[in-house]
Amino acid sequence: MQVDLRDDDSLEVQMAPLIDCVFLLLIFFLVASTLRKIDKELPLELPEIAASIEVQQPPDMAVVSVDVDGNFYLDGAPVTVALLQAEFRRIAADDPARKIRLDADRGVAFERVMMILDMARFERLTNLSINSKRENVNKK
Repeated sequence: MQVDLRDDDSLEVQMAPLIDCVFLLLIFFLVASTLRKIDKELPLELPEIAASIEVQQPPDMAVVSVDVDGNFYLDGAPVTVALLQAEFRRIAADDPARKIRLDADRGVAFERVMMILDMARFERLTNLSINSKRENVNKK
């Protein structure tokens, strides 16, 4: 008995499901990348503290930075003192319990740090933390 091995139907790769998968992956990565808050890192030399602990940072935390020249930054963007005061006022109106982290370079005059703490206290913002880096216990 002779078997006919010729196919009348040619085999094709179905493109519609592949295109659907590519679009779903594209949408997934777009959404995932926009949901992640990008921290703009400033080149700060943080003070070393032996008793520092690592804590979980909330996603809506405001980061106020002071560089070695005494310039202020809010979430990585340069701001003036008046703009920082206005932003503190807005944060206090929206959510007075919102966490604010202060990153100050170790060479900054203490007066600049106290200015930020005073502005936050004036606006009744009490959930402040000061960022530091853990002291290297291996160095002598």
